[in-house]
Amino acid sequence: MDDSYTVKIDGNFDFPLSKDDVSQLDIIKFKKDSFHILKEDISYHVKIVSSDFTRGLYTVNVNGNEHEVSIHTPLDELIEKMGFATNGAKNIDSISAPMPGLILDISVEVGQEVKEDEQLLVLEAMKMENSITSPRNGVIKKIAVNQGDAVDKKQLLIEFQ
Repeated sequence: MDDSYTVKIDGNFDFPLSKDDVSQLDIIKFKKDSFHILKEDISYHVKIVSSDFTRGLYTVNVNGNEHEVSIHTPLDELIEKMGFATNGAKNIDSISAPMPGLILDISVEVGQEVKEDEQLLVLEAMKMENSITSPRNGVIKKIAVNQGDAVDKKQLLIEFQ
């Protein structure tokens, strides 16, 4: 599988996005969830209003206009086409890094009970902060990383009991 993504905006506008496309953007982060992006001499002020990294769903405000954005990898699309996307996350016993990045914050402790969609940690990747949330209710068995660690794609982050 390649490192490209399919981005859908407001449910009707699809376009491909690769790591090379992102690296060519001039992005300046000026708050935890706010960015200034310059692309082809056009300025964009972007604020991430909400994010669900596990499902690849985001609400972003671009120059004062709010948009619903979904980001999917080729693997996500293949799983969906094969019909395996429904309720597959409920049996997950561990969470691995979906992409290389830096662990900015860990919100849980070993032995802590968590609910589905509760934030577990924050992974900075491709110049964006991504909230990694729990795919199910459970208890944290092991945290395999520390704040400040650089992680590789598929590296173990958290295990559930």
